[in-house]
Amino acid sequence: MNAIVGQRSPNFGVSEWVQGAPTNFDQEEDRIILLEVFQVNCPGCFMNAIPEAINIYNRYKDEGVRVLGLATAFEDFDKNTLDNLKMLVETGKVIGDTRERLLAQGQLQDGDTLSYKIPFPLGMDNLTKTADDPSQEEIMQFIYPQIPGFDSQPEEYKNQIIEKVKSYLKSKEYHAETFEKFALRGTPSAILVDRKGILRDVSFGQAGHLDVMIQKLLSED
Repeated sequence: MNAIVGQRSPNFGVSEWVQGAPTNFDQEEDRIILLEVFQVNCPGCFMNAIPEAINIYNRYKDEGVRVLGLATAFEDFDKNTLDNLKMLVETGKVIGDTRERLLAQGQLQDGDTLSYKIPFPLGMDNLTKTADDPSQEEIMQFIYPQIPGFDSQPEEYKNQIIEKVKSYLKSKEYHAETFEKFALRGTPSAILVDRKGILRDVSFGQAGHLDVMIQKLLSED
């Protein structure tokens, strides 16, 4: 089941929780849930999105808002790993592009350690090894959320898109369940679910609107 904004949200995929107790959308009844999806090797995640999620956690944790973090991988599979996520949680150390960018910005301690601690639960997306050739169903599941009205497009255009997506999917070492189920476009991405379990927003990049949306959801019956 793919996620659709305005409908009941499916659960996100998680292979292992490395911080906090296991949970999911269907286990957080009567709470607003912000799921911050990031990659360990993603400078923007640690410079902007995760600090914003921490601010939301601190501001609303006593008002029925649950903040969760999920590390995923859609590239750099050698760096965006469960082991590097565990190292982040246990030591605060970051790697790769994240380390280089934050170091250049003077935002690290001792050369490789975050200046802040992530206080909310953190898990790893469910990754599965990619088959040699993606199925037609997998290709279309990728296309439909990205291109509304795809079926009504000219045949030549559709064939070009299908071939491009097929090549892209073949180039990936792993499928990331949450990343694909919610048709995320990259990281950081934020997934917002209301108290009734309805998916209300999926956003990519800097999500400065989240605070306003959470206030709106808190005011709803």
